[in-house]
Amino acid sequence: MAIQRSITNSRLRFLIFVFTSFTLLLVGRLYFIQIVQADSYKQEASRQYSRPAGNVFNRGTIFFQDKDGNNISAATLKTGYTIAINPTNLESPKEAYEKLSLYLEMDADSFFAKASKLNDPYEELARKIPESVAQEIKSLNIGGVSAHKEKWRFYPGENLASHMLGFVAFREDNLEGRYGLEKEYEDVLSRNDANLYVNFFAEVFSGIAGSIETKSISREGDVYTTIEPTVQSFLEEILHKISEDWSSKQSMGLIINPKDGSIYAMAINPSYNLNKFSESEITSFSNPLIERVYEMGSIIKALTMAAGLDSDAVTSETVYEDKGFLVIDGSKISNYDGKARGFVDMQEVLNQSLNTGVSFVVEKMGTRKFADYMEAFGVGEITDVDLPNEVGGLVDNLDSPRELEYATASFGQGIAMTPIATVRALSALGNGGHLITPHVVDRVGYDIGFNKNFREENDRQVIKPETSEEITRMLVRVVDEALLDGTVKLDRYSVAAKTGTAQIASPDGKYYDDRFLHSFFGYFPAYNPEFLVFIMTIEPAGVRYASQTLARPFHDITKFLINYYEVPPDR
Repeated sequence: MAIQRSITNSRLRFLIFVFTSFTLLLVGRLYFIQIVQADSYKQEASRQYSRPAGNVFNRGTIFFQDKDGNNISAATLKTGYTIAINPTNLESPKEAYEKLSLYLEMDADSFFAKASKLNDPYEELARKIPESVAQEIKSLNIGGVSAHKEKWRFYPGENLASHMLGFVAFREDNLEGRYGLEKEYEDVLSRNDANLYVNFFAEVFSGIAGSIETKSISREGDVYTTIEPTVQSFLEEILHKISEDWSSKQSMGLIINPKDGSIYAMAINPSYNLNKFSESEITSFSNPLIERVYEMGSIIKALTMAAGLDSDAVTSETVYEDKGFLVIDGSKISNYDGKARGFVDMQEVLNQSLNTGVSFVVEKMGTRKFADYMEAFGVGEITDVDLPNEVGGLVDNLDSPRELEYATASFGQGIAMTPIATVRALSALGNGGHLITPHVVDRVGYDIGFNKNFREENDRQVIKPETSEEITRMLVRVVDEALLDGTVKLDRYSVAAKTGTAQIASPDGKYYDDRFLHSFFGYFPAYNPEFLVFIMTIEPAGVRYASQTLARPFHDITKFLINYYEVPPDR
C-alpha cells in the first residue's frame, strides 16, 4: 500500500508540474501578445480605417546612441495624411479646387485632369500633409474629398550618417532598404503586415505547438547603433571643411574604438539628404569606406615597421644608410623628396616617412615573411563589418616573384585596401596586437522582448603585445617630435599617429605627378587607446603632403574627443 501511495503521489506531483509549467507558458505568451505587441495590434485596428490603397507603411526604428547611453532616433516613421478625391462624388470640381488650393500646392491642369476621371474612385492630390492642415481640409466638408492617414520613413538628422544609414525606396512594388543599415538589417526592420496579425489563440500557442502555421516574428525589431550623433556631426563638419579648404573631390573618415571595434562615427563628404534622396545622383549613395579600395600611402609604413619589429628583423635603434633612393629590379624607389639622410635609425624612418627605410625593413625580413604579416593584418580580406557590399583588397602584388612589388607595398603603393580594412589593421598596433571586428550595430531589440548583442570576441593575434607597445612608443615620438615639427604635441596626453601621401594611379598603369590621396590615422591615449581616428581626402588641390591638409583636422578631432568624453590625461 505504501508503495502504491508513493507512486500515486509521484504521478500527482508530475501532473501538477506539467499543469503549472503549461499555465506559466500560457501567461508568458499572453504577456507578449497583450503587452509587448499591444502597439502593433492597435496599429492594425487603425489601418482598417485608413486609405483604400493599402496598409499604412510600418518599419522598425534605427537608433543612434549618445555617450550617456541614451537612444536617439536616426531612422523612424513620420505620420501625416494623403489628400484624395473621388471624381464620381465631386459635385463641383471648380469649387473644390478653389478651396483646396488655399491649403495645398496644386497644379490646376493636373487637378482637373484627375477630377475628370469619373470611372476612378480614388485619385491622390497630395501626400505627407501635416495633421493640422488635414483637419482644416476635413472641416471644409467638400463632397468627394477625403484625408487618409499615412506613415513614411523619416530621418531626423537628414544628412547625418547618410551613407551608413541608407534609405528605404521601392524595388518594383515593395518598399525596402536599399543602402546601408536599412539594407543590411532589412529582415529585422521590415514588417509583413499581411501576416503579422493571426488568430489570437494561434499566436498565444505558437510558442508551444510548433505545428501551428504562423508567421515567425522573432526577427522583427529595432536596431541600436554604436554611432554617437554629436561625434558624427563633428566629424562631418571637419570633413566638410577639409573638402572646402582644399577643393578635394571627396573626404571621408572613421572614429572607432580600437579595442572592441565599436564605430562612433563614419562619414563621407559630400553627403546627401536622406529625406530627399531622389534629388541626388545614384552614385552618391554607395559607401566608399566599405565598397572601394585605395592605395593608402605612408600610413602603411606603420604596419611594415610593426612586422619588422615583431619578426625581430629590426628594432627601433637599427641603423641603415639612406642614400635617398634604391634601385630594385631595375626600378628606382626614392624618398618623397629624393634626399639622402645618411645613417639613420628606424625611429627616423617613421619620423621622416622614408620609403627607403621601410624597403630596408622588408629586405631584412624577407619578402615572404613580410607578405605573411600583411595578410595576417587582413589587408586583402573583408572585415565582416555589418554593412552591405563590402569588398576585399587588391593585394596580388604580395604574391609577386619580384622584390619591387614588396618594396612598394611597404609604403602603401601597389596594394589597395578599403578604409575599413585599413582601420582594422591599424587598430592592432594599439590594442595589444589583435584584429577587431568593426561594427556599427550594438544590438537588436526584438519585438518579442529580448535583445541580441553583436560584439564579438577577438581571438586573432597578429603581433605580440610587446610589439604593439613598441610601435606605439615609436608613433608617439612621431607626433611629439616630427609631426608639424612637434607643434601638435599634447603635453598631458600621449597620441600615436602617422600621415600618408599616395600618388593616384593613372589609366595607363603609371601614376599622376599632381594627383594625391592624403590619409592620416592616430589613436589615444596611446598606451590604452579609447579612440582611433582615420581621415582621408582625395585629390586636394594645390598641396602635396597629408601633413599639410590633415594634421590640424586630426588635432582638432583629438581635442574634441578628449573634452567631450572627459578623457583623463595619461602623462
